[in-house]
Amino acid sequence: MSVPELFRGLFDDAAVFPPGDLPLRRAVPAHLGHRSAWYADAVGPFLCGPGLVAELAEVGPGIPVGLVLPGGSAGPAAALSAAAALDVVSVEIAAADVAATVAELAGALPAGVTAAVELPRDGAPEKSLDALAGTPYRAKYRTGGLAAEAFPSTAELAAFLAGCAERSVPYKCTAGLHHAVRHTDPATGFDHHGFLNVLLAAEAGSDRAAVAEILAERSGTVLSGAVIGLTGRQIERIRTSFTSFGTCSIAEPLADLADLGLLRTPQEDR
Repeated sequence: MSVPELFRGLFDDAAVFPPGDLPLRRAVPAHLGHRSAWYADAVGPFLCGPGLVAELAEVGPGIPVGLVLPGGSAGPAAALSAAAALDVVSVEIAAADVAATVAELAGALPAGVTAAVELPRDGAPEKSLDALAGTPYRAKYRTGGLAAEAFPSTAELAAFLAGCAERSVPYKCTAGLHHAVRHTDPATGFDHHGFLNVLLAAEAGSDRAAVAEILAERSGTVLSGAVIGLTGRQIERIRTSFTSFGTCSIAEPLADLADLGLLRTPQEDR
């Protein structure tokens, strides 16, 4: 059994971040379980903030780590030095000034360590994306959170996705995407983007209107049908653009894909 190419490495494990907030001593064994499960190919690195680095070195040495640096934290060089005992494979850093952050990253990353720069949600991603264009770094965009204002509108997210496509800047997303299809959360009333919507929107490239239309789609049947119709070349283009997203749950996105007929479980193969 194998995970379809479209979903390989898509789900970065953000179990210790809100709203999951799983204690590290539970999150690490759960992550190790994910990495040894039949769906392991879908699982990306374990995401960790600087405040948990020392504890993670004790309970989870050797697992691939994405080091997440919020605004106001130490720069990448200092943060990587503090995390020297970990297998850091990527750094994610929030930036008020993307150009300055790009300059700070230059020379700070060891070989094999990638970086994603989280853009400010200031309604004008063009300047920030211009600073990332032509660099080896990905853009990162926040697609949810604990308050309604943390969720970008379809128009705002479309501007970011189309802007990345125009400049050939790859990107990842974070928060609010652990379900496959756009929906309204019945508990909060917040409109959540779906990760299938974002994957398919990546294929629309820089056509902002088409991207917004795909992001707004709420039919799982429509989206799953579009996924089934993707060619290998389209899937490659999509994943070159949309590299991954952070999710506090690995089980939920997998369950959604199985429910939509896009992922076969071991039970189905018996």
